[in-house]
Amino acid sequence: MIYTTTGAPVIGLGLLTARDIVAFLRHGTTQQGNPCAGTIERAYAFGASQSGRYLRQFVYLGLNEDEQERVVFDGLLVHIAGGKRGGDFNQRFGQPSASLQPNMSNLFPFSDTVQTDPVTGRADGLLERLAARRQMPKIFFTNTSTEYWRGDASLIHTNVEGTKDVAPSASLRIYHFAGTQHSSGTLLLTDTNPVDGTRGQQKFNSVDYTPLLRAALVRMDRWVTEQEAPPPSRYPRLADGTAVAPEQPKAVFAALPGVGFPSYLPQVRRLDFGSDAERGVATKLPPEVGKPYPHFVPAVDPDGNEVSGVRLPDLTVPLATYAGWNLRHPQMGASDQLMSLMGSTIPFPATRRDREALGDPRLSISERYPSKPDYLTQVRRQAQRLVEDGHLLAEDLELVVDQASRRYEILLEHTRESLTASN
Repeated sequence: MIYTTTGAPVIGLGLLTARDIVAFLRHGTTQQGNPCAGTIERAYAFGASQSGRYLRQFVYLGLNEDEQERVVFDGLLVHIAGGKRGGDFNQRFGQPSASLQPNMSNLFPFSDTVQTDPVTGRADGLLERLAARRQMPKIFFTNTSTEYWRGDASLIHTNVEGTKDVAPSASLRIYHFAGTQHSSGTLLLTDTNPVDGTRGQQKFNSVDYTPLLRAALVRMDRWVTEQEAPPPSRYPRLADGTAVAPEQPKAVFAALPGVGFPSYLPQVRRLDFGSDAERGVATKLPPEVGKPYPHFVPAVDPDGNEVSGVRLPDLTVPLATYAGWNLRHPQMGASDQLMSLMGSTIPFPATRRDREALGDPRLSISERYPSKPDYLTQVRRQAQRLVEDGHLLAEDLELVVDQASRRYEILLEHTRESLTASN
């Protein structure tokens, strides 16, 4: 229903509130009533999903300086925002909590550096205003596989024509947490969301990426306070073939017993909200839908596990296939469609006999690892490499190994139960 109304409430002030309260706590005096006067040396911002999009909008508007041109945030850790920003956060008649499509969250630009959209002729970059003001914070963009399958994450590091990679700025790092879903997974294997009862065709993704976020925060602090450069960006790239068209992995997943592939893959399309859209004023509703932006997903190996990005031992010493997408359960209807923001865990067969009985092309757990101690030895070796590369804290190594030990027992038991049920 489209209708004309009056009396738009003032929104967008939340963007200024974050700027001004942090600036006050950093620079305000005791006489001004600042309870933190003289005690704050650095300020960091963290946002995940919607609050991550908020931070992308924050930097796009050039708000990382206060009215006295002082720096607000020294570093920003922007998580699972993909290529989206703002949405209704600074839009006339906007509803900041709304996530329905279409909205302004998918509007150009996507990458930090300036690009020109060949269709619209518009040139812009996410950090253009901050670069011009020389108030550039250190920034991490971290994403899971789900944001790539959602259709927008690759836009932050490829050109809008989809023909080449675009290197991030010197003050920016991009990390893809391989084989993960939007919200960090747990070792509980379930296909049902306890919040709303929605079900997936596969068990939900169980990879716990929170240790990677802990390490990212520490590396951000060292980058700001000690000028210690963090690890190089790690994400799928066109140049080495690790970023591929979304249809390319279909053959791998279609070969797995009981696993389908989505009939519809999301795309980010050009949306024309009218000539005042850049000011947050939509004069054309619904927007005119234009050409899609080319997007890419991480390439996978024969097991269906991703070969690029920051890979936890779940992927380098795997017991299952971990995907950033999942199909809707037939009981929900539309079983060829993607679930919203959920990934998959597809366990390997337990033994060679099980594999042959199921017709599964993936090697079984027992064929890969002679014993559990052998498996854990390999896990520890891979976790140590992550520590050496700066993506895992040394204090979290034992946590990762302990999780692997429990994962081995859980997945082995699950594969046995599944085979018994199928027989």
